[in-house]
Amino acid sequence: MRREREEVSTTVNTETEPRDRVWTIPNALSFARLLGVPLFLWLILINQDWWALGVLVFAGMTDWLDGKLARMLDQTSKLGAVLDPLADRLYIFATLVGLTIRGVVPVWLAALLVLREVLLALTIPVLNRHGYGLLPVSFAGKAATANLLYAFPLLLLGDHAGTYADVAKIIGWAFVIWGTALYWWALVLYVVQVRQLVLADRSGTGSGLSPGDP
Repeated sequence: MRREREEVSTTVNTETEPRDRVWTIPNALSFARLLGVPLFLWLILINQDWWALGVLVFAGMTDWLDGKLARMLDQTSKLGAVLDPLADRLYIFATLVGLTIRGVVPVWLAALLVLREVLLALTIPVLNRHGYGLLPVSFAGKAATANLLYAFPLLLLGDHAGTYADVAKIIGWAFVIWGTALYWWALVLYVVQVRQLVLADRSGTGSGLSPGDP
């Protein structure tokens, strides 16, 4: 029975596993999005908010487009699976740094989000020690990232004067609250999954999980 389960698992993984490709259209879009991160941070620091928002719009469009093209052109890849969440995290980090320096975002919020990333990073050597790579991002993690990516541009707009800025600040903080809560909940789910994988590996029964179950 166990051999049959392993054979089925191997078949499924072979059919769905992204390939080792680098030069694809989706990956090129992801690289372009990554190159925009330092430009975006620089624009925030010199108070060129509208240009910074333009870079964010470009990043959001390429984020949507690279995923759609990867599926449509059958160009999914292991590199793309790493670049996509990496770009999202770097944009969040760049925005967080810029807005904290400008006093738009309080230091405690920045510390809370950075601490979450540090704790997540501590699971990597545990996974590597047991022969696992990075686990796919859960739905909660994707929802958290989406909330934060909406939140920070709105807070950037809220740093201006006018009715639109007041409305943007209120909506932005709503997204911050939901995004931060989901961000930490996603970490809890991730740690639970890591623990299940490690315990199953030690007992020699196999993982019994498919990556991304949370």
